[in-house]
Amino acid sequence: MITKITGRLLAVADDEATLGCGAFEYEVLIPEFARRQLQSRLGDDVSLHTIEYLEGNPMQGRMTPRLVGFLNIAEREFFELFCSVDGVGVKKALRAMVRPVREVATAIEEQDLKTLSTLPGVGPATAERIVAKLRRKVPKFALLALRDEPREADVQHDVVRETFEALRTLGHSESDARRLVDAALARKKAYKDVESLLQAIYDQRKEQ
Repeated sequence: MITKITGRLLAVADDEATLGCGAFEYEVLIPEFARRQLQSRLGDDVSLHTIEYLEGNPMQGRMTPRLVGFLNIAEREFFELFCSVDGVGVKKALRAMVRPVREVATAIEEQDLKTLSTLPGVGPATAERIVAKLRRKVPKFALLALRDEPREADVQHDVVRETFEALRTLGHSESDARRLVDAALARKKAYKDVESLLQAIYDQRKEQ
């Protein structure tokens, strides 16, 4: 079982990262919150803590091995717990994890069904199952994630996440919202709030 991969980050797409390790290249699936962290590290050597799973229909004999990667062990462990909830699984968990582990763990611990229900693919019924199964298991993940993240990065990440959600509310697709946010961030400016980042995106579109 492959539990960790270290290599040069060659590419980051919507839901996967490509790492070059010697003569090999590995495609590793990543959740949205990890994609945000990796986007600025193209060309760097990075380590991803991974889990493996088989995708496909076993009845038809078409099973493809997949890797899912995270930047630390705590995130990987939390993801495995999240996947263990009835009706979730790896593919739904990957789509749902748009927020940092700390935020999702806090919402579960506080039984915040409203916040959990806003995660992609997680409706009220699934949110209730998540809380029922994981509420007593997640406090340590909120603490571990908070310890590992600089406060300045927290502020920036919150602005990016909330801007992404605002664009989705305004009718943009997930891929279009990502493209607009990434293009604004590529200017290497600091955005103190959602309004300033949305203004930069608006100004950018006028220039095109």
